[in-house]
Amino acid sequence: MGYSMTIFKPAAVVAALSLSVVPSGAGAQSVSVTLNGAPLNLAPPPTERAGRVFVPLRGIFERLGASVVYEAGVINAQGNGRSISLHIGSTQATVNGQPQPLDVAPFVVGASTYVPLRFVSQALGAVVNFDAANKIVAISNGGSTAAAPAPAPPAGSSVRLGELAPSRDANVAARRPTVEAQFRGAQVDPNSLRITLDELDITPSTSRSPSGFVYSPPSDLQSMRHEVRVTGHDANGAPFDDRWHFTSGTSSVENRLADVSPGNGAQVGSQFTVSGETLPGATVIVQVGATQTNPTTIAGAVGSILGLGGGANVRNQVTANRDGSFLTVVAIDAPPGTNLQMVVNSTDPRTKTAARPITRSLTVR
Repeated sequence: MGYSMTIFKPAAVVAALSLSVVPSGAGAQSVSVTLNGAPLNLAPPPTERAGRVFVPLRGIFERLGASVVYEAGVINAQGNGRSISLHIGSTQATVNGQPQPLDVAPFVVGASTYVPLRFVSQALGAVVNFDAANKIVAISNGGSTAAAPAPAPPAGSSVRLGELAPSRDANVAARRPTVEAQFRGAQVDPNSLRITLDELDITPSTSRSPSGFVYSPPSDLQSMRHEVRVTGHDANGAPFDDRWHFTSGTSSVENRLADVSPGNGAQVGSQFTVSGETLPGATVIVQVGATQTNPTTIAGAVGSILGLGGGANVRNQVTANRDGSFLTVVAIDAPPGTNLQMVVNSTDPRTKTAARPITRSLTVR
């Protein structure tokens, strides 16, 4: 979405967002605004009315470019192929000539006009989220959440990303969603992988194997649109580069893993049972792979490479029972004395919130 703002009247007309918050003293809330992750200094500053935060969008329109005309209580804006009309004091608006209801009627404070979040996000196609815990309005100009085709990997590579979590262009409630992908088309050299989330390298914190990776964020993500990018080489050395997007929310649900067995340092057979406790109905992923690292030195590590050097690796997925218990049998083709790394992840089925992963160092007896 690209705009440039043109103001045709001396009195500044400022479109604004509103969103529901827990009511508190007017003006007491310190709300900040980001655009594509970068902070915006807005004038006038955010304000609260009737339990809603209203955020002026002058800076956003100036960067993204709509033409706005204000006359006799009517606001007409054009940009991104859309024509929008608003009336001060009315909960009826039009987008491309079609009527659209508003949550709250536009109102004027001084020379500034404010309109509600729902209308702005739908009418302009922006992705807008409010992080209530951190009081941040995060706006992305990535457009609607309609699915976009994945970019083609470089010539010579047949690797594709599949079974994505969150799925491509999904909106999830979680503040800390499980981020996962499986590799399709060819096996990948896990040592070559570089995985970024919003351009931050998260590779050392992921469990990686020739067939996929899993990442559980250690802290809350901003409530906004995110990009996951994965680069590397397949087993034959051909490069690939793929990415996808999702939007996280503000859910306060907490997920956890407990009583995971076998314990750290255990000796296991080529077939063994993994069990534990988590949220009822949660999706549990158990990854086990051969590693060249001495198991006594990697206890508690979050990031790991499973199936290192072409060694055996297994991925089991199971759903926790109503009481939160889970159990799965792992069968791995590895000779006695092989060092294994086991990583267990859990994802809440409703919000997609990730639990802190549990890592175990094991040895095949």
